[in-house]
Amino acid sequence: MMKRNRSAKIRDIVQTQVIETQEELAAALHREGIAVTQATVSRDIKELGLIKVPYQDGRYRYAVSPEKGTGMSKAHINLLFQEAVLRIENSGNMIVIHTLPGSAPSVASAIDHSGLDAVLGTLAGDDTILMVIRSEGDVPGLMARIQGFLEE
Repeated sequence: MMKRNRSAKIRDIVQTQVIETQEELAAALHREGIAVTQATVSRDIKELGLIKVPYQDGRYRYAVSPEKGTGMSKAHINLLFQEAVLRIENSGNMIVIHTLPGSAPSVASAIDHSGLDAVLGTLAGDDTILMVIRSEGDVPGLMARIQGFLEE
């Protein structure tokens, strides 16, 4: 739970403050009562997919990548799938993902923002996700891709 809170706080900090270095980010987290090492900050930056963008006088600051709609890195998505997904099944042009109770909305959101073009949409309950796929022919590739999230 601490990592999730820290990740949310990091996103908030870089969106509301000018943070140029990892050291500045660590100091901002310390001011928020979150003790971190530089190595932890470095890992978090990579996992969150933060980028450096120009902001003034040729200087750069950290920002949340616009390509990461959910703010979730590939590593975070993999961890989410590994911790929450129990089983995957398919029928026709649909894939059903069974998750731990309460986890389906988060997993579905990750799928929705992962750039899987063959997915028309997802519908999430508490512990089950229905994915509607463009064609039956796309299902095997998507099943393999989802299985990859579980194994990486």
